[in-house]
Formats: sequence, C-alpha cells, structure tokens
Amino acid sequence: MKEKPENTRLRIGLHKKGPGRGRQAGRRWAAFVMGLWMTLLQFVYGGLPAQAQVEVSAPSAILMEASTGQVLFELNATERRCPASITKIMTLLLTFEQIELGKISLEDNVITSEYASSMGGSQVFLAQGETQTLDTMIKCIAVASGNDASVAVAEHIAGSEEAFVALMNDKAGQLGMTDTHFEDCCGLTNSDGHYTTARDVALMSRELITKYPQVYNYTQIWMEDITHETRQGTTNFTLSSTNKLLKQYPYATGLKTGSTEKAKFCLAATARKDGIDMIAVVMGAPDPKGRFKDAQTLLTYGFNISAMYVDPNTDPLPSLAVERGVAEQVPLAYAGEFRYLDTQGRDLNRVEKVMELPESVQAPVEQGRQAGVAKYILDGVELGVVPILYGETVAKAAYSDYLHKIFREFLL
Repeated sequence: MKEKPENTRLRIGLHKKGPGRGRQAGRRWAAFVMGLWMTLLQFVYGGLPAQAQVEVSAPSAILMEASTGQVLFELNATERRCPASITKIMTLLLTFEQIELGKISLEDNVITSEYASSMGGSQVFLAQGETQTLDTMIKCIAVASGNDASVAVAEHIAGSEEAFVALMNDKAGQLGMTDTHFEDCCGLTNSDGHYTTARDVALMSRELITKYPQVYNYTQIWMEDITHETRQGTTNFTLSSTNKLLKQYPYATGLKTGSTEKAKFCLAATARKDGIDMIAVVMGAPDPKGRFKDAQTLLTYGFNISAMYVDPNTDPLPSLAVERGVAEQVPLAYAGEFRYLDTQGRDLNRVEKVMELPESVQAPVEQGRQAGVAKYILDGVELGVVPILYGETVAKAAYSDYLHKIFREFLL
C-alpha cells in the first residue's frame, strides 16, 4: 500500500487564469495519448482482459475492494437468487448498528422464545427460555450460523422477527440494494419473495466490515465453546465455523456462508492482504467445496492485480484570509483521507497532490463548507479529489467590530 505523495503543490486563486495553462494542457494531452497507446498495446499483446481469465464454477459472483467499493470482477452479479444464510449479514449489520446507537449492548441478556427455539436448519440448540448474552448470540450467528440465535436477536431488537425484517428491508433500501427483499432474518425460507444478488450482498458486506470492523472478532473464530444453562442442567456446546476458508486461505477474515436446496452453496468471503480488504461473493455454487475454491480464486486474483494508494491527509493546511470578518483568518481542514485502487500496474510514486484554494474569502464563513479541493493527479490524469473545508465559522464584521478593532490597535 503506497502512502501519500512527496510532491504536493498549492494553487492559490483557483478562479484566476495564470501563465502556463497551455503548457499544462499540452502535457496532459500528451499523457492522454501515451496512455491510450499503452492501453492499445496491452490489449494487442496481452490477449484478453484479466477478468476474462478468471473462471468460477458458480453462476453468479462478484469481487469488490471494500474501502473504495470498486468492482474488480462480476458474473451475473445482478441476477436475483436465494441467499440462504448469507441473509444473516444484514442481521449482523443491524445488530452492530443498534449497539452503536446505544439501544442494546453486548452484555444484554437475550431470552430465547418458543418460536426462536423451534427453528430448524443450522442451529445451536437454544432451549425455550434459555438466556445468553448478546455477545454469545453474535458468536452463534457469525460462527455456527445459528438460525435460532438469529431469531432470538431479531426479537430482542425489534420485538418480533416480522418487525426486524421490516428494518432489514429498510436498510437494504438505504444501501442501494435494489434487487433485494427479505422475508426472514436467517435465510431458512425457500420463498420466492426472499431474494438478493451477488452485488447487493457485496454492498451489505462492505457496510458491515467498513463500519463495524469489530465483526472480525467473531467471524475469525474457528471453534469456541458456549454453555447452555437450562432447567435440565448445564451443558457445553462447541461452535464450529462454517467458513472453511479460514483454514484454507491465509488472508481470510470472514464472512458468512449459506446453503439450502434452493440456494445451493453461497459464500460472502472477506480477506485482507497488504492493507487491502477484498469481498468475494459466490452464489449458487454446485457444491460446498466449489464455493470456497471460487472465493479463493477471486480473492487471489484481486490481490494480484491491486495496489492501494492512501493519503491520510494529516499534513497541516494553511489558513485562509477572511475579508470583512470578525477574524482575519480561518483555519482549513481536509474532509477525509484519499484512497485510490490501481489495477493497471501504474507507478503510484508519481501521484501528485495539487491543492486549489482561493486567495481569500468574504465573511460570513460557515464551518464545514467547502473552501477548495485537493486533487490527485497521475501522469496528467485526475484520480480523484478531497474537499478542503472551513475549520471554523467566521461571522461578518459589524460596525461595532471595526470600532473595537480600531480601539484595540490604538491601545497597543
């Protein structure tokens, strides 16, 4: 992973024309022509595009880089399919969201209802009335894919599975999962009305791992014992991960498996290597081994072609002069870091950072409003921008403010 550039330039007065623009345009045009020529040569002598060389057994798949959301490979990624237990990714997402909001906590005691204990399929054999902490229930969902635990958590959060499913569908809409509709919280149903796509699974997986990376504390567990305490006594139960990729692929970090007769074999796999997080979604694989092989093929392909450029934007910014304000200057701040994923083997050491700011700004100035931009350029091509924001609010100076300033300068 390449860190921020050494070559940074500052352009003051971005609305003014200055000398050298023609030369810059000429250099950019030359770089564009050269880039086009190199791309043509690569196509002629390199054969088919790299994606065409990736083969998977599943009828639907996608590979996405998590931090940027960039798609590196897709095959029928918008085809609606039954998701089976990878439905639980949304259940986990909503659970961590509720924890963040302070509405529930990992120490909560979650009571298993009669309905939750009746779930078939993959389960951890929770008894009616059995209590487990939310922390343990999350392990039961993420490690052993417990349908009973999923329903118990859904009821704990929303009062009923039906109400929780409504939250799931609302969240899917917020994330732009346009080809998804949930009817349960665990994926046990075979209803035609319960469907999603590889693309949508990647979207909710990305939201989960980027916003709540603590989920890895659960999805990376291979085996762990829990204790059942019921009226019949106390027994130990071993949770065993359904994600065999944890043992087969050294960079695996999660995420969720799923299988039913209708869905066949599905997997949302996450992995990290050299600071890059990949998400590989495989749906409808013909056999259980095939889904893990497909995911590993996709992840390996992604890491082989990718290099990440990151600028954390922690360098200090100059203050900006303020005209007719109660303060003469206003501090500036970056809106955030900049990340760029390269899959073409370009030299990221050549990335140039150009900051464009006005010479001054007239009051009033509102904190958080955009003052300028930091542009990232490689061989004349703009890779992206990060807004530069006003760090404070500066009010417009009134007549009394000018008098106060004159009086203060007179005393000094």
